[in-house]
Amino acid sequence: MHLHRNALHNELHARPSMYFEAPAQVFHLAFLDENDSTQAIIRTLCDRHVALADPSQPQGEFPVGDAVLKWEQHTEFLTLTLVSPGVHASAWPALPAALAEVAEAHASLLINADQVCVESEDSWSGDLDAYGFHDPVGSLLDEGKATVWSDLRLNGNGLNRMLVLNRQLDGRRLGRMVRRLLEVETYRLMASLTLPLARSLSTELRHYETELVALSDDNATAEAHDIRPLLKRITQLSARVTQTQSRTRLRFSATQAYSQLVFDRIAELHESRTGDCQQLGTFIEQRFRPTVRYCHSTDQRLTRIGQDVAHLGNLLQARVQVEMEEQNSQILQSLSTRADTQIKIQKAVEGLSIIAISYYLFSLFKLLYQGLLTLGLEWSPRMALITGIPVGTVIIGAIAYRIRNARRH
Repeated sequence: MHLHRNALHNELHARPSMYFEAPAQVFHLAFLDENDSTQAIIRTLCDRHVALADPSQPQGEFPVGDAVLKWEQHTEFLTLTLVSPGVHASAWPALPAALAEVAEAHASLLINADQVCVESEDSWSGDLDAYGFHDPVGSLLDEGKATVWSDLRLNGNGLNRMLVLNRQLDGRRLGRMVRRLLEVETYRLMASLTLPLARSLSTELRHYETELVALSDDNATAEAHDIRPLLKRITQLSARVTQTQSRTRLRFSATQAYSQLVFDRIAELHESRTGDCQQLGTFIEQRFRPTVRYCHSTDQRLTRIGQDVAHLGNLLQARVQVEMEEQNSQILQSLSTRADTQIKIQKAVEGLSIIAISYYLFSLFKLLYQGLLTLGLEWSPRMALITGIPVGTVIIGAIAYRIRNARRH
């Protein structure tokens, strides 16, 4: 059995939906996970409310009075969801103390805060104005089995309020529907985290583009002595662009992933129109898609700049390569000319060597002839000349042949 088989199989059940009946109040907080801060939040809650809870688990729940508090550890954030069943004195009760303390202590990490008032047909007064929405949007959910309204505005306590009227959904389907609504808001805000980054990159990208145009113009008119400093400038620009891509790649990729989850969750709501209200999902898509497209276009713009800088560097490298090949060709031509000159000199030296050897050879014959005369041997000059010339010719020919054969090899 594979070591991780059980864990991989049980991943299907790692985040079970919450189940509850209407009426109820649902409070949902999402915190960014920076420097393991979410582990500290979970540990504090577990120590304070239930000592038996295991904060090392990715999800868990425990009772807080009559309510149930559930945590879920995600890759980049932590969610706390508190479900308080029953009818409350106010349509929008204050945030429970268990969550209010955490929200106050970690306000800098709070990315999303939602409050969902879930009404049943028995508890529903029928007066939407009593819930204080300003220009609300709303939809029928799951073929009219529930209705949701919200103005998607933060109230004085920083909560985004939604009203859900349950008509025919049981506890399980109601919990899944509310979970989808909460995930739409959480994933939407997580995707929108890239928007400030994309806006701050605009000035930096304009500088990159301006510098890229200047480098392209300089490359078109550069002389041979300008190539080295031009290549240095292109390399420096490429390094800065690569650094920016490395710094922003994770955030842009996260926006693409989170935005797709938002659109998927909206589709799972199975919305239809209710009254004169604009549909909730339609409203979110119309206002949220420009953010996603802007972030995507900024990412594409940065990618194109990197590609253009790399292409310009390749062009300049090709030009340098061609010039190097021309220089090598000239060097080879010079070496060939020098080799020809050396061969000619060598031939001349070989001819002179043969003449010198012939001179010394005949000098030796002369000395030998004089020595023989001194010893009293009668040998006429004519006979000596007739004998010496053929022998000298053979020796000189043999020497010339050896020199030529050695040069050929």
